[in-house]
Amino acid sequence: MNASDRPLFEPIPGLEDMALNTLALNAFVPAQRFEHSKRFYKDIGFTMDWSSQELAHFQRGPTSFMLQNFYAKDLAENLVMHLLVQSVDAWWAHLVNAGIGEKYQVRLVPPQQQPWRMRDFVLTDPSGVLWRIAQKTR
Repeated sequence: MNASDRPLFEPIPGLEDMALNTLALNAFVPAQRFEHSKRFYKDIGFTMDWSSQELAHFQRGPTSFMLQNFYAKDLAENLVMHLLVQSVDAWWAHLVNAGIGEKYQVRLVPPQQQPWRMRDFVLTDPSGVLWRIAQKTR
């Protein structure tokens, strides 16, 4: 093997997998009315870390996503976000007590046990994106 056939960097034994560790996976969520959607996500409990004219970054604990000032009806109405939480009942109570359904004219479907061993409820955002907010069960 000559020098041009060798890899540029030799792997360090034991560190091959560490280089492939993931840090985050962020979805880009479409918004039909960007400012309205930003208020919605703040009201349901996310913190907006930063915002530009095109994007806003929302976070709650280790969970985050990007809200984009872009809307395609087919995309929005076929996108499902799955948020795993510690207490689905606490999230449900928070949204109901805050009047999110009425304030934003969005759909809220009460929590129910699912066959995939999670208890969840459905929330649609103002652009039609479906959120499943879930808690693991046994």
